[in-house]
Amino acid sequence: MNKLLNLLTMCRRAGQLQMGFDAMKEALSGGKAKAVIIAADVSPKTEKEARFFADKYNVPAEKTDTSLDEILAALGKRAGLLTICDEGFAKKALSLCSDFENRYDT
Repeated sequence: MNKLLNLLTMCRRAGQLQMGFDAMKEALSGGKAKAVIIAADVSPKTEKEARFFADKYNVPAEKTDTSLDEILAALGKRAGLLTICDEGFAKKALSLCSDFENRYDT
């Protein structure tokens, strides 16, 4: 299991992870969301809508290389949108997403 999935597992156990589109919208509108993580294989429409809502509430949204099936295996629920509601978890998750992109975009 990769570092991001390990972090998301800890985040869920701490009660700081919302899973799914409706949960993401609720966390964003309630001011709880600190970051949105988008699975690698969500539909383009879902990704566009997630980024729209994240931008609307000025919350960073990053796409990861992690698939829906990998999220299901790690977290027990198949969700393409993961909303982190803790600042520390959010910063670490975003850095892990960025690290992946930076390593392979050369």
